[in-house]
Amino acid sequence: MAARSAPSCHLRLEWVYGYRGHQCRNNLYYTAAKEIVYFVAGVGVVYSPREHRQKFYRGHSDDIISLALHPERVLVATGQVGKEPYICIWDSYTVQTISVLKDVHTHGIACLAFDLDGQRLVSVGLDSKNAVCVWDWKRGKMLSMAPGHTDRIFDISWDLYQPNKLVSCGVKHIKFWSLCGNALTPKRGVFGKTGDLQTILCLACAKDELTYSGALNGDIYVWKGINLIRTIQGAHAAGIFSMNACEEGFATGGRDGCIRLWDLTFKPITVIDLRETDQGYKGLSVRSVCWRGDHILVGTQDSEIFEIVVQERNKPFLIMQGHCEGELWALAVHPTKPLAVTGSDDRSVRIWSLADHALIARCNMEEPIRCAAVNADGIHLALGMKDGSFTVLRVRDMTEVVHIKDRKEAIHELKYSPDGTYLAVGCNDSSVDIYGVAQRYKKVGECLGSLSFITHLDWSSDSRYLQTNDGNGKRLFYRMPGGKEVTSTEEIKGVHWASWTCVSGLEVNGIWPKYSDINDINSVDGNYIGQVLVTADDYGIIKLFRYPCLRKGAKFRKYIGHSAHVTNVRWSHDYQWVISIGGADHSVFQWKFIPERKLKDAVHIAPQESLADSHSDESDSDLSDVPELDSEIEQETQLTYRRQVYKEDLPQLKEQCKEKQKSATSKRRERAPGNSIRLHFVHGYRGYDCRSNLFYTQIGEIVYHVAAVGVIYNRQQNTQRFYLGHDDDILCLTIHPLKDYVATGQVGRDPSIHIWDTETIKPLSILKGHHQYGVSAIDFSADGKRLASVGIDDSHTIVLWDWKKGEKLSIARGSKDKIFAVKMNPYVPDKLITAGIKHMKFWRKAGGGLIGRKGYIGTLGKNDTMMCAVYGWTEEMAFSGTSTGDVCIWRDIFLVKTVKAHDGPVFSMHALEKGFVTGGKDGIVALWDDSFERCLKTYAIKRAALAPGSKGLLLEDNPSIRAISLGHGHILVGTKNGEILEVDKSGPITLLVQGHMEGEVWGLATHPYLPICATVSEDKTLRIWDLSPSHCMLAVRKLKKDITYSGNPSHMWRHT
Repeated sequence: MAARSAPSCHLRLEWVYGYRGHQCRNNLYYTAAKEIVYFVAGVGVVYSPREHRQKFYRGHSDDIISLALHPERVLVATGQVGKEPYICIWDSYTVQTISVLKDVHTHGIACLAFDLDGQRLVSVGLDSKNAVCVWDWKRGKMLSMAPGHTDRIFDISWDLYQPNKLVSCGVKHIKFWSLCGNALTPKRGVFGKTGDLQTILCLACAKDELTYSGALNGDIYVWKGINLIRTIQGAHAAGIFSMNACEEGFATGGRDGCIRLWDLTFKPITVIDLRETDQGYKGLSVRSVCWRGDHILVGTQDSEIFEIVVQERNKPFLIMQGHCEGELWALAVHPTKPLAVTGSDDRSVRIWSLADHALIARCNMEEPIRCAAVNADGIHLALGMKDGSFTVLRVRDMTEVVHIKDRKEAIHELKYSPDGTYLAVGCNDSSVDIYGVAQRYKKVGECLGSLSFITHLDWSSDSRYLQTNDGNGKRLFYRMPGGKEVTSTEEIKGVHWASWTCVSGLEVNGIWPKYSDINDINSVDGNYIGQVLVTADDYGIIKLFRYPCLRKGAKFRKYIGHSAHVTNVRWSHDYQWVISIGGADHSVFQWKFIPERKLKDAVHIAPQESLADSHSDESDSDLSDVPELDSEIEQETQLTYRRQVYKEDLPQLKEQCKEKQKSATSKRRERAPGNSIRLHFVHGYRGYDCRSNLFYTQIGEIVYHVAAVGVIYNRQQNTQRFYLGHDDDILCLTIHPLKDYVATGQVGRDPSIHIWDTETIKPLSILKGHHQYGVSAIDFSADGKRLASVGIDDSHTIVLWDWKKGEKLSIARGSKDKIFAVKMNPYVPDKLITAGIKHMKFWRKAGGGLIGRKGYIGTLGKNDTMMCAVYGWTEEMAFSGTSTGDVCIWRDIFLVKTVKAHDGPVFSMHALEKGFVTGGKDGIVALWDDSFERCLKTYAIKRAALAPGSKGLLLEDNPSIRAISLGHGHILVGTKNGEILEVDKSGPITLLVQGHMEGEVWGLATHPYLPICATVSEDKTLRIWDLSPSHCMLAVRKLKKDITYSGNPSHMWRHT
């Protein structure tokens, strides 16, 4: 099993090279701390120029395309693309999520803007109507929404001088909006004869109802109210992409590469032509500008960030550079120095210093670059081109050694032999050419065994063999340098490969997930010393596996940040770093490798806070091998509760039956009978697949559920009252902190949660619309105002409700595996925990979303299945019961201790004022002190301990305990066998309620003259029930086979 466990080492994002300049505007700002905030790929970056340090916000699951800075310049809002895009508001100091806004836009969020006091946020979608939406972002609540325009909207801004006024602009329009109540009303700007109807790219609002806007032709249009009153012609020579308002005035930037500064009345102050500076070049285009004091930030189309000091405007400082245009595929590392080489469709090859986090060399080529390799002594750099040629440069000065074109299709992979003698060049026409380095790259061999394009190459350590992968997933071997194919497995068996970058082969079998396409994994690189393997795939994910990775379904750690397909990944020469490159996002990520020995000391490397919706946990698999699941838990995980027909389908089915009956000739009954029946008593309790669903009410009655019925049982009078509002099986139950209301969740296609009064047995609220198939766990907040629920859909969705209003407050995907318990923090209503299959997660509300962090186990335990969870005596302390019988003690998200509590799973746990009570599969109830240091007392559920007043017979000693609750001087216990018992703290146990266990009950017969009946079930028990007011089970017999009971009391028929 060891090979299938995730590696114990870790990657930490250290640096991101690049900036998103293409197709984005106004996405670069100074924060209050004089740091610079921007984005690239799916990562928000906060860069400190003084310390040359980056911080990263990684709460997004796809490309970020919009950014807005809060007026106080600490909080940042970012919007992404995607099928279900969302907006994150996050802190630029801590890079932690403050709020998530979701479930409104589709396709993407094009623009964002905060209002003057920062309380509201406006967003524009990329949907067909370019919807404009106003948010109360702290609450995660949408205040207003309206169709924006039939064509693209490029910019939107609040009028900072008029409350509830906004302005948006885009393709051949500008609109002036008024927000009144929850209604957004637009008025189109009137161009009149003052200026041509233009596409407006950017805007800024000023005093006296004035609005300045930048047009596609380089003019600035000045608006008073909704009317165009004048134009400033030729402000720029081409389109004005960015306009920034500040205390000193306005700054504009355009396609002409110029920055212009204007005073508060929009009179020109100065112009800075970046193309004419030392760092400038022809075609430089400005996409973002930010003016703050005497500093100006500029973002360009070609992924550069410049900082300009106004007094030295001709000497801009280049802060960041990155690739642009097309896709980024070429990556190589220097064999002896901390350098990485990248090449792109933008025709540039760049050398990055991994130690200094800087670009140290750049060279522009004639053709797009698709692959790169550095020879063993670090002198030559070979580049494979898209046109089928390859070029060799000297690394020291980037001068050309040779340029050769022997092929017509793209060169996808090339590698130098370890001894530096040969260069293997793999082409998309399925050939591999071998060149002699010393003979000025004369062709000396050719490998022609593949039937598809060459994707990967590796040399043997002695340079005598070459292995290749192609587009069909075939792995072939060749003898070097001639290129003869080797078909003998014996000859290859003892070969040691100098590198491992192939995606096909026995050594990397385990990296392939189920149902994956052969081209889903783009790159692999093996670290022989650390015995670890890194992969890059089409889903934007970097994964870390053990090496060799032989068995299918291998466990891994995963890391996100790249928004599109990750095209290549490589270890640095000394294995200190991993370098990954994104195809469409043009970014270069540098990850710090943290070996296992350092990980033990590095508590700060706990799983980073992340959005569950993005499935962005740093590891989605075990840190170590997990013991086999207990049989009861295994059985429970197989239950899906999914049906072809649900109870909610009954009205429709009845209508269909009526239609059939109308067409039938049979005579219909005129009316229903005059008599009726009323539910009097229910034998049974649902314990076989439920937990913690049994409580005392305020007045000492007992509330629980069975079938679709909520039951309130009076143990003194042995009577029951029923809540019958559900139309299908109830799966979970919890009680309000005041113990007067109960919440129950059921199975269903669109399952409902009912909150009902235990006194009147009437519903107070019914919650629907956000779960599928069923609700498996629920819990009230300590103030009773909120309710958390977990669904049994594939994502086990978690919803936080304001249950009185019937309003969804927050929603998030919980886990791909089953969640057994949810518990709200009694001290902080915005926090909660969930426990389930290999799952302990700590959540906090962030606007309309929930941010989850996995519990950090470290070396104290194993990633076990958690069956129950409670909070302790402070907001940071939490306790969970595991499937192996341990109680885990957590502080914040860290596991600090484990205590052996039961033999077998701990199914239920209850927190007391000074201590805890637990129950497990071993049939033991245990009382503990407040720190789980000492077990104060245990109660074994045995027949011998049953008190005389018990309402039946215990089926077996030590039944599996599924629910525990305390109150009124007693401990209430629910068992898997469908029994409810009351344990007196002095020892006696009273059996109150019992019923059949799992499986279906089909056999039923009543006695011909006594008030008794018999039932038989798939739980292989025959039971005799007293129908008189004592309502108890008179006898039970375990059977080897199923039986049915006839009406004759002297006969029993046994199925064989």
